[in-house]
Amino acid sequence: MEGMLFITVVIVIAALAFDLINGFHDTANAIATSVSTKALKPKHAIVLAAVMNFVGAISFTGVAKTITKDIVDPFSLPHGDIVILAALLSAIMWNLLTWYFGIPSSSSHALIGSIAGGAIAAAGFGALEYKGFLTIIIGLIVSPFLAFGVGFLIYSLFKVFLKNLNLSSTNRRFRYIQVGTAALQSYTHGTNDAQKSMGIITLALIANGFQQTDDVQLWVQVSCAIAMAVGTSIGGWKIIKTVGGKIMKIKPVSGVAADLSSVFIIFGATFIHLPVSTTHVISSSILGVGTAHRVKGVKWDTAQRMIITWIITLPISATLAAAIYYVLRFLLV
Repeated sequence: MEGMLFITVVIVIAALAFDLINGFHDTANAIATSVSTKALKPKHAIVLAAVMNFVGAISFTGVAKTITKDIVDPFSLPHGDIVILAALLSAIMWNLLTWYFGIPSSSSHALIGSIAGGAIAAAGFGALEYKGFLTIIIGLIVSPFLAFGVGFLIYSLFKVFLKNLNLSSTNRRFRYIQVGTAALQSYTHGTNDAQKSMGIITLALIANGFQQTDDVQLWVQVSCAIAMAVGTSIGGWKIIKTVGGKIMKIKPVSGVAADLSSVFIIFGATFIHLPVSTTHVISSSILGVGTAHRVKGVKWDTAQRMIITWIITLPISATLAAAIYYVLRFLLV
C-alpha cells in the first residue's frame, strides 16, 4: 500500500508539472493575438490569462471524466500507475522540446498519444477503449477544420459590415473589444486544457484503488487550476511570437475574429465533454481569418511546419511513452 501511495504522489506531482508546462506552452496561444496587436501589454495579458484560466478550470469536469475513462479502462488496466507515469513523462518531454523550438504543438495530442502508447505497451492494442478513443481522435482532427471555417466566416462577415468604416478608428475600437475576447479565450482554454490533468490524476487514483468512481475530487480540480494559472503567469514568449506574428500580420479586427472563432470551437467541445487541442484550434482560427483577409498574407511555410508537428505528435509521443513504460517497469516491478 505504501508503494502505491508513493507512486500516486509522484503521478500527482508529474500531472501538476504537466499542467504548469501546459500553462506557459498552450496559454501563449490564447493571448498571442491580443499581445501582437498591442491591445494588451504582455504582463497584463498574462495576468488576465492566468486569472481566466483558473476560473475556467474550476467551472467544469466533463472533459476530465472523458480522459479518465474513454481512452483506457482504469479499472482493468495492468500496471496502470506505471502507464500513467510514463504517459506524463512522455508528454512533458515533448512539450518542453516543442516549446524550446517555439513550435505551437498540441499538449492534448501529446498526452492522449502518450496514454495510448503506454497502455498498448502494458496490455497490447486491446487495452484501448476504441469507441471513446476514436471519438477523441475524430474531435482532435475535425476541430481545427471547424476553427478554420468559422474564422474564415466571421472575418468575411466583418469585411461586409465594416467595409464603409474608417480603418484606423475601427481598429482602435476593436483593440478594446479584443481585451474581452482574450479573456473569453483564456477562460475557454481553462475549461478544456486544465481538465486533462484532472482526468490523469483521477485515472491514477482509480488505478491504485484510492477512488471507485470517475468523479473529480475538489482538491484535484483546484490544484490543477492553480498549476495552470502559475504556468500561465510564466508566459511562453517563443510561442506567442510564432502564433502572434509568424502566421500572418494580425490587426485588432482580425484578432477579434480569430479569438471569437476559437472561443466557439473550444467551449463547444467542452460543452460536449470532448478534449480538443486549443493550440490547433487557435492557430487554425488565425489561418482561417488570414485566408479570408488575403491568402498571400498568410505565411504558409510557418503553417506547414506547425501542421507537420501536429501530425507527428501522436505517433512520437505514443512511441516515447511505450519506451518509458518499459524502462519504468524494469526499474519498479
